[in-house]
Amino acid sequence: MFGSSLNTLLNMSTKIKVGDLIKLGIKIQEGQKTRIQFYEGIVISKKNDGINKTCTVRRISKGICLERCFLIYSPKIDSIIVEKSSKIRRAKLYFLRPN
Repeated sequence: MFGSSLNTLLNMSTKIKVGDLIKLGIKIQEGQKTRIQFYEGIVISKKNDGINKTCTVRRISKGICLERCFLIYSPKIDSIIVEKSSKIRRAKLYFLRPN
């Protein structure tokens, strides 16, 4: 029903951990055209379970920190690539935020 892309996301979502550097391919609609824009950053938190699973990704762009929450199983997410994995002993990495 949902095709192979959902199965791929189901497999990749279990591999995402807090502290990983990930690259998300997001589908963007511009008029009649659809393109994929990549959003790369560090996963600072994961919430919920099942179909409502979300992750917060933080990246630095031109000296400005951006945080964005993504629904993992959203149809707008095309791909999830784990660029770098790291061992973190915290559930949330809010200490990366400036005071």
